[in-house]
Amino acid sequence: MGLPLLKRATEDGRTFVLTPKQHQGSAPAALPATPPARLPLRVPEPGEQYRFHVDMGKCIGCKCCVVACNEQNGNPAAINWRRVGEIEGGWYPQTQRAYLSMGCNQCLEPTCLSGCPVDAYTKDPATGIVLHSADACIGCQYCTWNCSYGVPQYNPERGVVGKCDMCHSRLGLGQAPACVSACPSGAIQVEIVKIDDWRAATTVQTPAPGLPSLDQSLSTTRITLPEHLAPNARPVDLVRLTPADPHWPLVVMTVLTQLSVGAFATIWLLQLIGVSTRLGVAALMSLVVSVLALAASTLHLGRPIHAYRALKMWKRSWLSREVLLFTGFSAVACLYAGALWIQLPGGTGIGALTVAFGLGGVTASAYIYRVPSRPAWNTPLTLVQFHLTAAVLGPLFAATVGTGDPRWLAVAAAVMAGAALVVLALRFFRLSASDTVELRASATLLATTLASRFLLRGVLLALGAIALPLFTVHPIALWGAFTLALGGEMIGRYLFFVSSVPKHMAAPYLGSEAA
Repeated sequence: MGLPLLKRATEDGRTFVLTPKQHQGSAPAALPATPPARLPLRVPEPGEQYRFHVDMGKCIGCKCCVVACNEQNGNPAAINWRRVGEIEGGWYPQTQRAYLSMGCNQCLEPTCLSGCPVDAYTKDPATGIVLHSADACIGCQYCTWNCSYGVPQYNPERGVVGKCDMCHSRLGLGQAPACVSACPSGAIQVEIVKIDDWRAATTVQTPAPGLPSLDQSLSTTRITLPEHLAPNARPVDLVRLTPADPHWPLVVMTVLTQLSVGAFATIWLLQLIGVSTRLGVAALMSLVVSVLALAASTLHLGRPIHAYRALKMWKRSWLSREVLLFTGFSAVACLYAGALWIQLPGGTGIGALTVAFGLGGVTASAYIYRVPSRPAWNTPLTLVQFHLTAAVLGPLFAATVGTGDPRWLAVAAAVMAGAALVVLALRFFRLSASDTVELRASATLLATTLASRFLLRGVLLALGAIALPLFTVHPIALWGAFTLALGGEMIGRYLFFVSSVPKHMAAPYLGSEAA
């Protein structure tokens, strides 16, 4: 039996025209109702700005907005300035799925702007749109961590970060952003919001449904939730876990800088108590480690030739402060190493300045990762762990190169390593016992996918910094112990990066942080 449409066309004798031609004079077919306005009819006035409004009840997850955004901005398929998140919830058999399209939230206090070391972000005073300058960007990727919604994305082919700017050039011509125009269900609109009213609404302790939870960035996006959203609804990305990017240049850079700082601190303390054996050799070797660390840091930049720009925003960016402090550390460490090598008297003052710059640099390194978007990093334990790395590797390095009494240095390293193991356990217990889904997800990664490396990190630290140096201080054994301990710290820093689960872009709106 043929299809009804094909049968009717055959009976009419018109096999290629599937609908009959409209007769002249007949009334035209009724046109669909005009869709609601997706763009304001005026520009923002003082005290106002543009924002997105996303209706999850209308979003069907087709991702037309994603395709339109990529086509408008010339992005490859792997980089999406607008993304559609899948939200699942309910209990069998009454389960449900919803979708949430998210671009840049054009925050009132954008954390991407405040953390950028090169001032590549600006907030347009007339429209409130957060703009990014690819020319100023050096590709440090700090903003990709600093944003609570994961909006900025790094393009490795260009070596810079990019983000949604609400198609501000189209808005200037009175045209809707590409995502708004492409949405077939009208789920995305552009609105004008009064800044003071929105600030008051979002900074209350318990914001209304669809408003972002309390966050220092103060997102302006308004979300209309589905009528019946399950109380346990959460982003799918927080259930299907994969390790994050290890950022190997940063692994090497952070561990080696902390090793160098710990070594110089040990050398300075030994000088204070009257030790003079091989201090110059140890200082020169520590200086070489510092130079290698700073060289490794530039490999993380998309545009390393412009690395000097990272000093620009030292008043507000921890990354700029880290660069400034470690640059000062390297410069003063050169003077200190030279003074020790030629045995100049009174070098302890230069040593104290070297240690001060070094400890400041390690502190700045830790605060780079104290960002709300990475709950696993955003803890005082990060600061403690970074300093303990210096405290473990510094004395062990000094003992290995033959400076001071190796037994006392081995004891000092063992004590610090014991403290590091305690902090390691506390950190894991914090992740496991937390009510925050991102922290529990990090614990799951460490207990499953990354379990063998997590255990290896603890074993290497215990063998290299505790068992072996306390058993014997033979030079070969000390070199072996130092190598094991250094390997353990490298693995630990690798796990620091790959086990961190970021806040999902939808989580602050769904209230699923503590689900």
